[in-house]
Amino acid sequence: MAPVALSPVAAQTAPPPAARVPAAPAPAQQAPAATAAATSAPQPSRTIRSLNVVGNERLEADTVRSYIDLKPGEAYDRVRLDRALKDLFETELFADVQIRDDGDGNITIDVRENPVINRVLIEGAKRIKEDKIREEIKVAPRQIFTRSRARADVGRILELYRRGGRFAAKVEPKIVQLEQNRVDLIFEISEGPKSKVRQINIIGNEQFSDGDLRKEMATRQARPLRLFTSNDTYDPDRLAYDQQKLRQFYLTQGYADFRVVSSIAELTPDRRDFIVTYVIEEGERYKFGKVDLESQIRDVKADGFKALLPMKQGDWYNAKQVEDTVDGLTEAVGLLGYAFADVRPNFDRDKEKLEMNLTFVVNEAPRVYVESVTINGNTRTRDEVIRREFRLAEGDAFNSIKVKRSRDRIQSLGFFQEKLEVKQSPGTAPDKVALQVDVEERPTGSLQLSAGFSSLERFIFSFSIEERNFRGRAQQLRLSANISSYSRSIEAGFTEPYLFDRNLALGFDIFRRDYNSFGYLNNGDRQTTYEQTTTGFQIRAGTAITEFWSAQVRYGLSLDDVSLDESTFYTNGVCDPLKAGRYLCDAVGKNTTSSIGYSLVNDTLDNRLRPTRGQRLIFNQDFAGLGGSVKYLRTRVNYDRYWRLPYGFILNVGGEAGNIFGWGGEEVRLTDRFYLGEPRMRGFGIRGVGPRIIRLPYNKQTDTTGSVDDKSADDSIGGRNYYLGRVEVEVPLGSGGRELGLRPSIFMDVGALWGVPKPDLINEDDNTLTCITPAPTEVVPNPSPICNTSPGFVETFVGDSPSPRISVGVGVSWNSPFGPFRFDLAKALKKVDGDDTQVFQFNVGTQF
Repeated sequence: MAPVALSPVAAQTAPPPAARVPAAPAPAQQAPAATAAATSAPQPSRTIRSLNVVGNERLEADTVRSYIDLKPGEAYDRVRLDRALKDLFETELFADVQIRDDGDGNITIDVRENPVINRVLIEGAKRIKEDKIREEIKVAPRQIFTRSRARADVGRILELYRRGGRFAAKVEPKIVQLEQNRVDLIFEISEGPKSKVRQINIIGNEQFSDGDLRKEMATRQARPLRLFTSNDTYDPDRLAYDQQKLRQFYLTQGYADFRVVSSIAELTPDRRDFIVTYVIEEGERYKFGKVDLESQIRDVKADGFKALLPMKQGDWYNAKQVEDTVDGLTEAVGLLGYAFADVRPNFDRDKEKLEMNLTFVVNEAPRVYVESVTINGNTRTRDEVIRREFRLAEGDAFNSIKVKRSRDRIQSLGFFQEKLEVKQSPGTAPDKVALQVDVEERPTGSLQLSAGFSSLERFIFSFSIEERNFRGRAQQLRLSANISSYSRSIEAGFTEPYLFDRNLALGFDIFRRDYNSFGYLNNGDRQTTYEQTTTGFQIRAGTAITEFWSAQVRYGLSLDDVSLDESTFYTNGVCDPLKAGRYLCDAVGKNTTSSIGYSLVNDTLDNRLRPTRGQRLIFNQDFAGLGGSVKYLRTRVNYDRYWRLPYGFILNVGGEAGNIFGWGGEEVRLTDRFYLGEPRMRGFGIRGVGPRIIRLPYNKQTDTTGSVDDKSADDSIGGRNYYLGRVEVEVPLGSGGRELGLRPSIFMDVGALWGVPKPDLINEDDNTLTCITPAPTEVVPNPSPICNTSPGFVETFVGDSPSPRISVGVGVSWNSPFGPFRFDLAKALKKVDGDDTQVFQFNVGTQF
């Protein structure tokens, strides 16, 4: 049977006043008009001889009679019959009721029972999940259906959509009649678009334009180009927040008497959007008058703290500056152990001079000590893992800076929710304070199978399993494997951050890496040059030196084998310099690297995962030559600094530099040198910066070489020195962008790579026959000379310059449903001859 929209039922009498409601999507229940009396004139009382019930199906007759105050043998009149009719309707068990007087005191109650709900169906819900709607509605299968309950549920569904910003949503309840007086109840939902703020009007502003004031608000006017923000949707809570934002703005500009007279949100005639109007009074603009500081604490000398007062007499009044000064004074007094220091600003407004005299008063408070440190919510992480991050212990003198540092260290573990706070509450005595941190754990283990495509590795397949909080002890355990068109690797590692409950970290890594280096042919195709296989392990240990300084030592041993494709680059069983170049032939062979190194780290970041303030400095040195066949000293330094900027922007200024040199007469091998380019330096190709050898064809007729566009080989040979600097600003998005995981940024990269001895180059003219005797090997101890029979070519050495390369661009990081995505669009503003530029690069993976 087709669904039937609910409509009013013909009634015999009016329902009680409580049943009368305005028109709504679900029509109100109406009771039939009473037929107990034919006239409105007073009726004489008569005696009830019998009460008969007809029309009932599920309910017993005695049950129906129990709902009314009528019994055989009692007198009745029209008023009592009307009361009985209303009592039956109030039970909400009946769709229709009639009470008839058949004469001689025989009363007949004719009822039609409300149906039983068989199913409750929801159609048209797309923007809100059906499960969330079912949590709001009260009707359910096997309940008695009533129109009032359906109407109430319609209201609940509409309210749910209004909270989501969809004020144009419509809900129509329909029923499908079934046998045995059962019905299917269907809520047909037309969601409509999100109600947006079409326009924001401001009345009463004289000193600032409407546009200036709208910029201070969280709500934005709906415009077609605002695709990644939800701030243009109507939200009553956000409008209330905007009033506070307006007030804060005016108070920072000196308007101490500012107030919002009224704020009205009107629904447009089409019921799709809202027009918001604010009526404000700006008032007069004030300046700071006399600014002073008083202290009622003996250890806090007012003169010594006045340097913390940034405002001066004659400056424009700024309420935000006053709040920040109170926080700064409270924090400074907290350093002396006064956890509950009460710093209050006393205002003395001079309306004639338009000055605000201000006195900061540090009220008397006891020096306090930490009585207890309580941790709640950690179901998996052990207490000692969290407690060892606290910079305060029971019995210590309170220090507000150490409390903040404790919060940052716990947050940096990455085991708990964002915006974690350490709460302070009074202890059992006035000089005691209790510290409490409520944590909410989040998953720390991950098992991932992924596939993707990147501009660096082409097709990528990877597997990784990692646990950052193994056994709840903050131990790190990981195993990963990757395979792509140009590399394969498998690695395993384990780290114990607190060995034997001491501030000593110990860990190890074992690995096997296969890497295929490549170059570009003149047709743009990539050609594999050398293949490098590295197998080894590393043992590392670290400890904290001070609160912000730590050190690490390590020892590593690896065996690597560099080889070339014999069918491409070999002649008579030996590496052919005419085909591969001397620099590649010199790199072929097996080598063992035994190295020891150390790192010094200074870390003041507020969050190691997503920092917003602080700095991180890392100084590394590795010395190879404790045995093995490789000898070098490699030095690297990395630095990053973060600042929070107004309006949610985050500035990152960072840089790195390195140097490597061989000792004992050894030259730094091709595979141990530094390389620079994509993805570390955006705007340049893979290994696109620094020294390289370009092989150009020789033109026999003109005795000249071809153009760079005709190059048949372009190989980066690395450098012994490099630097790389960057300035990057993360651009905040609205809540919609944050929900999508988008993090756009603007950046500039500056770097260079240089410092290798000029290699022996080959200049092969077509007119002469050049023969080269390769270096002897174990396989071929006395190689025969190799003579060139191919077309002539000339090798050119370019790019060995410390001159800065500069690129600028924009990028977006996106935690997409398919996996992490990074897109960069960069333009190289300055380069050196031979550098390979690249405008676009991306990296995306998908999880399955």
